[in-house]
Amino acid sequence: MRLIRNPGAAVPELEQGSVATIGAFDGLHSGHRRILGRVREKAAELGVASLAFSFDPTPKEYFSRLYDVEQPARLMCFREKFEALDEFGIDVFFCPRFNAAMAILSPDEFIERLLVGTLGIRHIVVGDDFRFAHKRAGSVENLQQRGAELGFSVEQVGSVMQGDVRVASSAVRELLAAGDCAGAAKLLGRGYRMSGQVIEGEKLGRTLGMPTANVRLKRSRSPVHGIFAVRIGGLAEGWLKGVASIGTRPTVGGTEPLLEVHIFDFDRDIYGAHIQVEFIAKLRDEEHFSNLEVLKRQMFKDAEQARKILDD
Repeated sequence: MRLIRNPGAAVPELEQGSVATIGAFDGLHSGHRRILGRVREKAAELGVASLAFSFDPTPKEYFSRLYDVEQPARLMCFREKFEALDEFGIDVFFCPRFNAAMAILSPDEFIERLLVGTLGIRHIVVGDDFRFAHKRAGSVENLQQRGAELGFSVEQVGSVMQGDVRVASSAVRELLAAGDCAGAAKLLGRGYRMSGQVIEGEKLGRTLGMPTANVRLKRSRSPVHGIFAVRIGGLAEGWLKGVASIGTRPTVGGTEPLLEVHIFDFDRDIYGAHIQVEFIAKLRDEEHFSNLEVLKRQMFKDAEQARKILDD
């Protein structure tokens, strides 16, 4: 998959135009996959590139920083989103930086400069709640009107429902915040995962008899917090079982959020490896313990509980 960060870049894959969709694609849930699947189908029909258009930071993140309010938790860091779109079979990922200049584009400017001028849009697929451009003034009706004038067609795809819940990134975040990993997995179409490179830590886990692989979160806010039964992928041994903590480690005075993973029955140096961690079930919230011995006892209880869950 080709990544484009500069709106003015010349891209050979877009010489014949593209079929595109626009969105944050955070989590790449089953609703996103329905839209992206339709993009691939239409692109194959027209013989052009399939394209996903997103912003980084997202508009919500940009305005949260601008007005100094809490940013939404990210389900995916940039690399995770890129890899998921690539795995899904999208040809081009257009992901320019959202900034003050982008924020003031009118609907017509957005369409003419970005969709037509940069991406050569032949067909665009959007969800049923799609809005775009300055103050979200752009609508599907704007796209349809300008598309008739500029030579592209517009297709709207309805929401995906899971029971009586509309599949959306916000719904996934709410379920994960509540510790409902199984509920989030239903909306995502798979277990919720984080990935990252294993870094060297303080080796406290090894000292306490439970060595951990430490991974930085690469996001301002994590959608999950606490202690979890997990599966670990990305290693030669295939998917492995383990227990993970995600938080600031208050017992030892930690401040930086960190993902710490203990892999069961595993003893190999994996510093530098890029692993995936799939959250299966939440065991408890992070706690402050009176001393390391109390923490150690609880860690082994957590590991025993996680084994039982993962072995069922």
